[in-house]
Amino acid sequence: MSKDIVEKTKKTAELYFKDVTGERPFDLWRSFDPDLAKDLSLFITGQMYAREKIPHTTRQLVTVAALTVLCRLDELRLHIQAALNVGCTPQEIAEVIFQTAIYGGMPTTNSALKTLKSVLEEKGLWPLD
Repeated sequence: MSKDIVEKTKKTAELYFKDVTGERPFDLWRSFDPDLAKDLSLFITGQMYAREKIPHTTRQLVTVAALTVLCRLDELRLHIQAALNVGCTPQEIAEVIFQTAIYGGMPTTNSALKTLKSVLEEKGLWPLD
């Protein structure tokens, strides 16, 4: 394992997940298997999320879209917070969620919008201007 990957992992984790509320996946993984948690974190955060092929804002909006269509609300909550941390606006996140209605259906979109609203309320960003 290179020192560079460890540094990229730390830097990207801080960017995405600072001030995130709720249990982070890394903490859950670590409670079961610390070594595997480290390996997963180095790959997911240090190699995938740290890639510079697309901006972090784009990467997080893609992630929000995928998690919305899959109706993975716990992960969606985490990545809505990450999207806000990297500079996505609440309006951009909402628009991406609305766009997924075509592929995931309105019930899934409504669930995702409720999750977005909850995160925005927690952060004092609701109601929208």
